[in-house]
This record gives sequence, C-alpha cells and structure tokens, in this order.
Amino acid sequence: MNAPQETELGYELRQLVSDQPFAPDIEAIGLRARKRHRRGIALRGATAAGVAAVAAVGVFTAVHTTGGATAGTTASGQSAGISQQSSTVSSPLVTLAANITANSHSQSGNASLIIRTQTDGNIPPQVSYNLYTDGGAYYAGGDKRSLRQAVARHEDMADGITATEVKTALYAAAGNLASAREQMATVLPGDQWFFLTGAAQRAAWEKGAAQERVILKEKGIKTPLKMPTGKALQSIIDNRVWNNSVDALSAGGGNPQVRAGVLRLLSTISAVTVAHSTSGGQPALTLTAGPEVFGGQGEQVLTINAKTGMPIKSVEPANGNVPSSTDTFQVSRVTLADIKAGRF
Repeated sequence: MNAPQETELGYELRQLVSDQPFAPDIEAIGLRARKRHRRGIALRGATAAGVAAVAAVGVFTAVHTTGGATAGTTASGQSAGISQQSSTVSSPLVTLAANITANSHSQSGNASLIIRTQTDGNIPPQVSYNLYTDGGAYYAGGDKRSLRQAVARHEDMADGITATEVKTALYAAAGNLASAREQMATVLPGDQWFFLTGAAQRAAWEKGAAQERVILKEKGIKTPLKMPTGKALQSIIDNRVWNNSVDALSAGGGNPQVRAGVLRLLSTISAVTVAHSTSGGQPALTLTAGPEVFGGQGEQVLTINAKTGMPIKSVEPANGNVPSSTDTFQVSRVTLADIKAGRF
C-alpha cells in the first residue's frame, strides 16, 4: 500500500521542527513568517503556518493578511464572508482597481512577463521568469533561456496552483467579490474545509489533522490540535486570501485585470493599512500587513504603483531568527513571438 501523500503544511511542519535539538516553543516558531519555493521555479510569497499555528489553533493555519473591509464570521465561526461596510466602497484599493479596469483596453502585446528576484537572508538572490499569455497559458523559468525552452516545448503550467490563483484574480476583477474571496481562500485542496459547516467541516479538518498529529508526535510535541473557529478561522481565511492574491499579482500582474482583481480581493481584509508613498520617483501605495496577521509577530509590506497597481516590492522584515526577505518585480507587456525569439 502506498503511503498517503504529505500535505504542503505537513512538509513545512517537518522543516520547522526537524534539526531542532530541543522541543521547540510552538507559539514562537509557528506564527513567524518565512518564504518558500513552489516547484523549484516560480517563487511564492507565503509563510509557514508552522508548528505554532498548527498546534495552537489547528491544521492548515497560516500567517499573512491585508485588506480594507472586514471579513466577518457567523456566530459559530463556521464561515467567513465580507461584511458590507462603507470602507470597502471607499477603499483606495477598490478605487485603483476600477481605474485599472477602465483603462485596460489600451494595453499592448499579447502576454505579460514578470521577472521576480528574491533575496532571503544570506542566500544568493533567486530569480523566476513568469509569463502569462492573454490566451491563458503560463510558462515559467529561472532565466531567459529556460523560459524560452518552456515556451518552445509548450510546457504550459496553466493547470497548476499559481495559474488557479491568477484565474481567480481575473474572475475577481468583475465577478462576485464574496465568491471570489472564497475561491482565493481555498485554492489549495486542503483548505476546502474553511467554508463547510457542522459535521462535514469537522470531518474534512480531521482528515488533514491526522497527518499533522503524526508529525508532532514524532517530534515529541504534545500540544493538542484544535480546529479553529470564529476569529481564528477568519484570520486563517484572510491569510489565504492575502498569500494567494499576492502570488497571483507576482506571477500574472502584467495583466491589468489580474491587478484589478487582486486589489479588490485585498480590500476585503481588515488587517491592512494602505498609505501613499513614492518609489523610484513615482507615486506608490504601501500595503502593510501588521503583526496581528502573524499571531502578534512580524509583518509584510507590499509596494505597488499608485496608478497602475503594478507590483514593485514585497518586504518581510527580520523577525527573531528569521532573516529579512525582499522580492522585487520587473513587469512588462510582451509578445509571445518576442519571447520565442529571445527579444526580452
């Protein structure tokens, strides 16, 4: 019989508690932020839910959020939607999204290229080339050569997680925002339990929790797992919306409708501040997800162009023994023919 496949969080949990010569402080470790790679090519801006979030409030928890409006839960904490607040309507993110949509007809080319460079502590900078065609294909590589090879070999990754995030952002640009929020929060199959209720939700959560209990037991960690509800669940959902939306922006943000959708999605999360700033002499918006998003520790700062919504930079300051991490983005509109010819 084949062993069950380890979940994404299960893998991260092992990494956090492996190589520890002592029983780790669950509360301190799991609620801190760190970067991770996806598929060894496209870099994903995300965090490890890790030991603390797992053991303290339940399986599949995570730590990054942002927003504008408050995402509400039911009295039982079984579901989290969007409360109808005026702050959503007046959010600068929603205003910018509307402006982007109104002017999107003037874009050139037939594909969007984002070159993303990640610097994490003392690790050498790592680069990913992300290409989305207007027809929906997604190609990725670690440099120009590997991206051209991916295109030439028709290595379309559009069925992957990143492509699903981009597709959801596209829907969010003009679709039902509550539905788009739920879709973005549950991009990963293991997160589908968020919006279930009653016995079905408990059963779905327990299915994933069983694997995490095995890992914790192996490491001698006795803190019990508890299924999150109420504000704890809302925070996790906000976290997923933030993480997955930022992923969509950093991979497919050359498409104006992706940017518009991401901004609308981020406007549904209350734990964010939006400030006017400048970057490279251009007006910018600085979105800060504060410590409350990370269980009281750490933050993430995303800078976007105030006129186009283009991602410019994402920073996670150092927190404890977790080094700082910075992502920078070069966004451009291109043609697929130019990519094939190496003219980029």
